[in-house]
Amino acid sequence: MKTVARARFVRVPARKARQVLDEIRGKPVAEALATLRFTPRAAARLIEKVLRSAVANAEHNHQVRDLDGLRVGPATADDGPSMKRVQPRAMGRAFFIRHRTSHLTIGVTDEVNGSVAPARPAAPAPRRSPAPAAAPAARRPKGEAADAEAPRAGAAPKGKARTGARTAPGKGKGRKAKDKD
Repeated sequence: MKTVARARFVRVPARKARQVLDEIRGKPVAEALATLRFTPRAAARLIEKVLRSAVANAEHNHQVRDLDGLRVGPATADDGPSMKRVQPRAMGRAFFIRHRTSHLTIGVTDEVNGSVAPARPAAPAPRRSPAPAAAPAARRPKGEAADAEAPRAGAAPKGKARTGARTAPGKGKGRKAKDKD
């Protein structure tokens, strides 16, 4: 059983709320409430209210009687609209101030009926593609063998690295280089 509570347009930046939510995600509700109570952040008070609301929703809507078995499930803080303000400054300038808001969503689940998602799901391993095969012979110019490698125009010989950019004579060297000639 999953139960969700939402608080929308909360006057706390989503980034600051996520820092607090990361601390309680996956914990038992009693431990999460204790953590929030002793967290010295303004977002913790607001998240505590939403978590208590989620527990009350589970109790009322789904007739959950064992509140000790509840765990904090998915907990997110999404960006809300920003209230824009202007702060006048000296010499006619103005600084813009954004009062950011967020939408808090906290879910609680019971361990008996459903499995609890881990606090941080592991990212899937990136797939590695096989190394590309040699280019087909049809794309090679006429007269070139498949194993012969012709140097590209402007490429450095093997074993030597190019040093510096190629420029036209008399261009890009600056005034001092022209004076020495």
